[in-house]
Amino acid sequence: MSSHRDKELANHGFFWEEGLHFPLTKKELTALVALALEEDDTKHDITTAATVLSNRRARCRLVSRPSGVISGLPLAIEAFEQIDPAVTVRVDHPDGSRIAPQTPVMFLSGHARALLSAERVALNFVQKLSGIATMTARYVDAVAGTGAHILDTRKTTPLYRRLEKYAVRCGGGLNHRMDLASSVLIKDNHLATVEYDIPLAARRARSLAPAGMKIEVECETLDHVRAALDAGVDVIMFDNMQLMELREAVKLVNRQAVTEASGGVTLDTVRLIAETGVDWISIGALTHSSPALNVGLDFD
Repeated sequence: MSSHRDKELANHGFFWEEGLHFPLTKKELTALVALALEEDDTKHDITTAATVLSNRRARCRLVSRPSGVISGLPLAIEAFEQIDPAVTVRVDHPDGSRIAPQTPVMFLSGHARALLSAERVALNFVQKLSGIATMTARYVDAVAGTGAHILDTRKTTPLYRRLEKYAVRCGGGLNHRMDLASSVLIKDNHLATVEYDIPLAARRARSLAPAGMKIEVECETLDHVRAALDAGVDVIMFDNMQLMELREAVKLVNRQAVTEASGGVTLDTVRLIAETGVDWISIGALTHSSPALNVGLDFD
């Protein structure tokens, strides 16, 4: 983060910047991976049992086929360790690493049956989270030098929010509010229930929110922006505005609030949006539409 205002808002739930600390406790990690292994019925891997001798040992390496950003290795390691507690692991490129094509990320040595049975579960976690991290990094790179930050949204896979938002951080992005209790974000459907009376909605929010919690309002028009400014809100989200309107909105706000652009952002448009002067750009596609990174397990 680059500004005092960013740090202040982070302290009140608008976004999280936890670095690359893995978001699950050891107990949560163990339970989640155990469920994934059970789903794949790794205890009854007929193919591996039929083709691989029980005492056979093997070495393999986790390799990213294209360039990208790695995320999710703790989940992969846990998968291998649950089936073979004696497996040895060497990580050369931890979560958050940017890697070139065909880069070995992690090396493993252990029982061949265990490595093969855990392979798909381990890869599923890493491919999904690395895909999010990689896409986030592309957006971060696209706005470099503008001063704009890339943020995610709550458009996450149910029950996987902490992991997917962690992957966004691995890619260099920031996390918007983690849940509904983290901050006040008054959106269009909230405003519709009060006939778009933005000052009224803001007053009600301030009367109920914990002391010091910041208020954000989603605005679709310049008139809404003016109303939000008059209401003294802390963050104003410009929802699906065109570039010309975005520039006018940023000029209108004139640093009296943090500005956020959202809606329909793509890699082709994000630089132009950032150059309007907005502080934040939130992108739901980071978590709901990023393609998996092609990561494989290669045996020696």
